[in-house]
Amino acid sequence: MIDALFSQPNYVAAKKMLEATVRRHEAIASNLANLERPNYKRLDLAPSFAQELRQAIAAKDPAQIAALEPTLAVDTSAAPRTRDGNTVHLESELLKLNQNSLAHALETQLITSSLLRLRTAISGRPT
Repeated sequence: MIDALFSQPNYVAAKKMLEATVRRHEAIASNLANLERPNYKRLDLAPSFAQELRQAIAAKDPAQIAALEPTLAVDTSAAPRTRDGNTVHLESELLKLNQNSLAHALETQLITSSLLRLRTAISGRPT
C-alpha cells in the first residue's frame, strides 16, 4: 500500500525533476570551474531529457518517468566569445545557477509537501 503512494506519477515526476536539477547544478559547477580553460565546451542537461520527461508525464506512467536518466551533454548552442574557444560565459552561468537554485527549492517543496500530507494522514494531526 505504501509503495502505491510513492509511485504516483506526480511524485515520481517531482523526484525526477529534482534529480535533473542536481545534474544541472553539477554541469554549472563544472562550467564555472573551467571558465578559463581553453577550448572547454559548456555542459548542460541533454536537450532530449526535457522532451522525454514531458512525454512520460503526459503518459502518466510512473515506470516510464522513473526510467529516464538526466545526462549531461555539450551545449551545442553555446558559442565562444573569446579566441581561446571556451564557450562558458560567467554572467550566463551565474544566472543559470540562480534559476537552478530556485527550481531546486520548488521541487524540494513539492516533495516535502507530499511527505507532510502522508505524515498527516498517518498521525491524524497536522504538523
